[in-house]
Amino acid sequence: MAMAIDTALPVGRTLRLRLDSDQLIKRSLMVLIALYLVVALAAPLAVMLSKSFSTYSFDLARFEFQVSDKDGNWGEPITAAALNEKLNAVPLAKLATNSDGRLQATSFFPDFSFRSPVKYKIRGTTSDATYLIGLKPQSGTEWQELTSNDFRRVMLRPSRALGLENYAAYFSTPTLFRSIENSVFIALVSTIITVGLAFGFAYALNRSCMRFKDAFKLVAMVPILVPSLLPGIALIYLFGNQGMLKDLLMGASIYGPLGIVVGSIFFAFPHAMIIISTALAISDQRHYEAAASLRASRWRTFWTVTIPGARYGLISAAFVVFTLVITDFGLPKVIGGQYNVLAVDIYKQVIGQQNFEMGAVVSVILLVPAIAAFIVDRMVTKKQVALLSARSVPYQPKANSGFDALCLAWCSLIAVFILGIMATSQFAALVKLWPYDLSLGFKHFAFDRMDGGGWGSYYNSIRLAALTAIIGTVIIFVGAYMVEKTDGFSSGRTAFQFLAMLPMAVPGMVLGLAYIFFFNDPANPLHALYGTMHILVVCTITHFYTVGHLTALTALKQIDQEFEPVAASLKQPFYKLFARVTVPVCLPAILDISIYLFVNAMTTVSAVVFLYSKDTMLASVAVLNMDDAGDVAPAAAMAMMIFYTNIAARLIHLFLSKVLIKRTQAWRAR
Repeated sequence: MAMAIDTALPVGRTLRLRLDSDQLIKRSLMVLIALYLVVALAAPLAVMLSKSFSTYSFDLARFEFQVSDKDGNWGEPITAAALNEKLNAVPLAKLATNSDGRLQATSFFPDFSFRSPVKYKIRGTTSDATYLIGLKPQSGTEWQELTSNDFRRVMLRPSRALGLENYAAYFSTPTLFRSIENSVFIALVSTIITVGLAFGFAYALNRSCMRFKDAFKLVAMVPILVPSLLPGIALIYLFGNQGMLKDLLMGASIYGPLGIVVGSIFFAFPHAMIIISTALAISDQRHYEAAASLRASRWRTFWTVTIPGARYGLISAAFVVFTLVITDFGLPKVIGGQYNVLAVDIYKQVIGQQNFEMGAVVSVILLVPAIAAFIVDRMVTKKQVALLSARSVPYQPKANSGFDALCLAWCSLIAVFILGIMATSQFAALVKLWPYDLSLGFKHFAFDRMDGGGWGSYYNSIRLAALTAIIGTVIIFVGAYMVEKTDGFSSGRTAFQFLAMLPMAVPGMVLGLAYIFFFNDPANPLHALYGTMHILVVCTITHFYTVGHLTALTALKQIDQEFEPVAASLKQPFYKLFARVTVPVCLPAILDISIYLFVNAMTTVSAVVFLYSKDTMLASVAVLNMDDAGDVAPAAAMAMMIFYTNIAARLIHLFLSKVLIKRTQAWRAR
């Protein structure tokens, strides 16, 4: 009988492939950019979340006083709590405060006089009890002896605790809680109308043979080039108290939900149209041929073929519009009147009342619908990709004079709406004094004479946009390249992808407030960035990171995976392949990322409204401030300057695309 031979390898250490220098550099760069996203996004959000659970109150038992007589003899120590119990100087309800709360120590001494020869001592009963003498923080259990004149400058500081009191206060305040209902209502109504209008527009572009398609596409993209405040200003001139067409509202007011919905339709329309148009463009001609062979009517074909084929695009567009509207700050601030919404509540709590904790609570609440919409949108997008087939035949519309005329009329109406808003804004910027002096001039462009930052704010915006476009494009494309072309390291790549996708789910107002909590802390080593142009660049890149990342990944996935092994076999470092092959091949996507960042940096309001200083005022924020100050016409003029700049940037982008792509993409024509 043959004996079994044991072929098992001897027990030893598990062999691991050694990483070469290229892989080490790729992983290091990925980790470095991931660290940037942690510091610029994850860490500020974590601090903000913690802030929303923070409550502050004056714990009077933590402070102790001693008072001398006129001869300098000291009395017995007594706590502020004991004094307050005896005198009821500060009611218990007023002991609750915010993180910046201050309570004057002299409140507990009704006979206090700063001219008195009496002296005072103060100390904390615990080592972390904090108080101010003037502007200088003090803490600890050591006695501090002060004259009466110095004692009047003593301020007690509150203690921090964690709990759900802030959330309980928010939901128990009817006016604040009503903002949730208002925001959801506005977002739902705007979403339904916008998606309906955008579907009709996209359907006309993709299913008809009407004329002027290219012109209509250009008009549809116009709202992307202006800040969301601009439609609000235009609607005031059209339907406001002295509006040109106010009689058409038959007594209704444009200030409130009506104005917010109409303005939201304007700025959200191109986003919905792009998504729906993409979904309709990939329709399969064979499905329509099958429906025709079965003698299905156009109406039945529409509901059984067109809508099911575009359903994921419609759902995705709906969630994108919903997120844009519910998180927008500029439009409701300009035309919302007394109609409170969540984004404006954050601004009011922080800027108006300096209640940062309640602002953090509203931010967390605003995050919930934004994240939910983002998750559903991601799920829908994945399913949309799964519908594509290699055997699909692109749909080719056939001429139909009646249908084409109807599509032309529909697109013309929407184009009139968009161009009407823009024309009204341009008119508002030029007319000297509406409605009394309708002569035209350029006096509203004298921004240095207006409150809002002057021409300096405009130049700051150009500087911000240029820095964001250059630095952001490099960071985003390099990060996408590392995550796509790095071998192995699946856990690190997954974590990076999560961080890269997270910014899309974070509203600008939430991100800006999180930056206050994180970067404005003197204990943070990065505190020096606060109030500078650098923090505006970091915030803007982070806010718009996701779209650029997805654009770069799409371009990189089109490059054959064999390039890297071939370069490695020739002993060429990856950075040579990156510079000589990857960048030239992906140049169209790189240029698209840069112009996307530039345009959004020019128009953004919500992400930077908490972060600018007097030296870094931006044009979009100047529009808001001038409108607040009643300078509506100069606000329209500044908004139009943003529009002109973005048009110029688009033209430069088009020129560079033709010149550079002609040199680097010649291989595509072969």
